[in-house]
Amino acid sequence: MKLRFLLFGISVLLLSCGEETLPKVTNPADYDNYLVSTEKPSQKEALNEVQFWSQRLRPDSSGVGDLGPLAAAYTSLFEASGKSEYLYSAEKLYKKAMAISANHPDIYARALARNYISQHRFREAANLLTDTYNDPNSEKRPTELMLFDVFMELGRFEQAEEVLKKVQNTSDYNYLIRKAKWSDHVGDLDEAINYMEDAKAIAESRDSKGLKIWTYSNLGDYYGHAGRIDDAYEHYLKTLELQPDNAYVLKGIAWIAYSHEKNVPEARRIITELMKDHSIPDYYLLLAEFAEYEDDFAEAKVQIDMFLEAVDKGNYGSMYNAYLIEILADRNPEEAMKLAEAEVQNRATPETYHLLALANLKAGNTETALDIIEAEVEGKTFEPMAQYHSALVYKANGLDERLKAAKDELAEAAFELGPVLAAKIEEL
Repeated sequence: MKLRFLLFGISVLLLSCGEETLPKVTNPADYDNYLVSTEKPSQKEALNEVQFWSQRLRPDSSGVGDLGPLAAAYTSLFEASGKSEYLYSAEKLYKKAMAISANHPDIYARALARNYISQHRFREAANLLTDTYNDPNSEKRPTELMLFDVFMELGRFEQAEEVLKKVQNTSDYNYLIRKAKWSDHVGDLDEAINYMEDAKAIAESRDSKGLKIWTYSNLGDYYGHAGRIDDAYEHYLKTLELQPDNAYVLKGIAWIAYSHEKNVPEARRIITELMKDHSIPDYYLLLAEFAEYEDDFAEAKVQIDMFLEAVDKGNYGSMYNAYLIEILADRNPEEAMKLAEAEVQNRATPETYHLLALANLKAGNTETALDIIEAEVEGKTFEPMAQYHSALVYKANGLDERLKAAKDELAEAAFELGPVLAAKIEEL
């Protein structure tokens, strides 16, 4: 679920909490046992795996067969807890495995590249995968699939499309989920959902718990983007049946309660429960948005300050740069521009360029912001926040017709944007 960030400027739109809500979808009875349970099977299993493989590992860390599983266990622990130190522990282990492995080092190279992607170190991931791909002894197809992933993150879309054509196989789960991502990228959400549903059929035919968890949760997101809220909720619940402590889908349910039903107390309750065992700064931004929706702007500022503190203390590297740019654009536009320029250097995508345009806009460089949008964003992404920031730039430059067209596009993304931004867009 993509988070929406709050822009605190001179003029702040006051929202009415009495607006009409859409038909209710969520029911706490469906998910409360998962939410309030003190049992956290994913964290417990990951901790047990870390302990088991740590005990097997020789004191000199020379047991390459144990390094990979231990690194994977630390990765699972990061996903279950949100604590960045586990991700860095996995990185060190994968590097050690690569260094001492005589057989199939490409397996560890791909795992390390995946770790780099989680850290938003996309260029390093691309370089590592390219070197691996050029090794005559490496497996080509799994590396090609990962090259597609990292090319998409880097905005190297032509290369990503070339790789996707090379690995085409509509009976292959790994191809289908990437074809879905590509279809979404080019603006064909219906086709993306069709490919994901094909992938779901494969995951279910194999009765693979891991594949079903990944597919149900991501398909739930796609359904939400398409306005199929009932289907999204159903697939989030299907995920929880398999993984009761999946914080990602519980956050998705909180977003449905907030964005679709305008039930802020329930959405806040879900997020507050999640924060007890899953330490990620994102939750503060959601609480800030809930507060702004209720016109409690002082509390919204408190929550954003807590987010900034959590990012600063959490040693997250570049993982939260996009969020920081949006916040700093209002608080310190010059600093936001520096950070946005660094992000563009890291990965020159429409998603980073629209943040650079936003920072320039807030710094008063309205024409520069427009130049960036026209050259790097228009027609290159269908991501709602990119469209929203484009609309802000159009308005600042007096381009009324383009503003109207952007607003028409954004009207279809009201659920994904949330009621705070939806109302601000309406008032543009």
